[in-house]
Amino acid sequence: MPAAARFLALGQSALVLWALFALVHAWLGILNLMGPGQPFGDVLVVYPFWVERGLNEGQWVGIDTSWVYPLLALVPMLAAYAAGPEWYGVAWLVMVSSLNAAAYLALLGARPRVPGARAAIAAGWMLFLLLLGPVALGRIDAVTVALAVTAVVLVRDHPRWAGALLAAGAWVKVWPAAVLVAALIAVRRRLAVLIGALAVSLAVVAVGLALGAGGALFSAVVEQSARGLQVESPAATPWLWAAVAAPGVARVEYDPALLTFQVVGPGTDLVAALTTPALALVVIVVAVLGVVAARRGIDEALLLPVLALALVMSLVLVNKVGSPQLASWVVVPVILGLLLQGRGGDSFLVPAILALAIAGSTQLVYPVLYDRLLALDPALVLVLTVRNLLYAALWGWALVRLAGTLRLARRSNPYDARMTVEGASS
Repeated sequence: MPAAARFLALGQSALVLWALFALVHAWLGILNLMGPGQPFGDVLVVYPFWVERGLNEGQWVGIDTSWVYPLLALVPMLAAYAAGPEWYGVAWLVMVSSLNAAAYLALLGARPRVPGARAAIAAGWMLFLLLLGPVALGRIDAVTVALAVTAVVLVRDHPRWAGALLAAGAWVKVWPAAVLVAALIAVRRRLAVLIGALAVSLAVVAVGLALGAGGALFSAVVEQSARGLQVESPAATPWLWAAVAAPGVARVEYDPALLTFQVVGPGTDLVAALTTPALALVVIVVAVLGVVAARRGIDEALLLPVLALALVMSLVLVNKVGSPQLASWVVVPVILGLLLQGRGGDSFLVPAILALAIAGSTQLVYPVLYDRLLALDPALVLVLTVRNLLYAALWGWALVRLAGTLRLARRSNPYDARMTVEGASS
């Protein structure tokens, strides 16, 4: 067997792919527990604080008080606490790695030799996690990414389960709702997706109300809207450069209530106030474009990943929050696109490459060199600017491809439709 063929066969070995999974997760675990820059701060300090406040004082966030996360985010935080406060970090890493393993198994299947395309997607996901760094496991977002990856693997064959998983993810942190909306618009079996999502949502609301949550159930939306412009957000980039050029014009300040660094300067309050309605408007417009494309009969394998990518990137780009973990969301619609479009998904290699670049540039900024960013080192501000431009490029790619579907006139031949879209956006 030629050397190239042996290498390809090795890359399709389930044993090799699981070894890759173990090595990447072990490395990320070490970085979180012992790496520089305190990347595990939220898990070791903030999450246990919320849990202990409930256990010791009876004041549960999301139930007795408003909270920045939806109610279901308490579940993984409580689960990690089951091993005791001294083992919280290790328990968190085991829990998140287990969820990722379930998603990885859904992607690879239970077989000794994995089909080439799925093997490449799995290896690419591990490379993405490696480039993103410790934040890939060290935030609540890791739970939602694992749920969402499992959902997009299952969405065509098991849409009800996909809807349930995406709804569960959205009740942990809102962003998986973007993928859920895309599925409800583009998937032919959308009723099954809706049933799964409604079942989970009604269960969460019922439990929340039974626990006395009341209005706190939906407080995450209000809490997020009260934020200023976070340092890493794309909208904050002009003020970062203004602070570099003229420190008296703009500056970086710490918000102790929200535990984030924000930019302050002329116009920042106005832009922060406008960001929330602008985000809602953009999401509505993108969703309407998706509805129009679906009504024109565009094949779901073509429409679903592009629409999901456009909606997810809208949440990332048109957002006053720019935390590094937002970069972890990007991989979900990219995996979806590579899975559904198959050979015709060669075009999804572009967002795949952009996603890897986004992950790598994000880790350059956080956690190791984050102090230099806060000190307004021009080199770090430049890296962050490039990362935000990569966000914009990925969003633009998705919008161009989505707009291309609207120019399709033929409904009966998905192959012709695909070729027309690729020609229109090339």
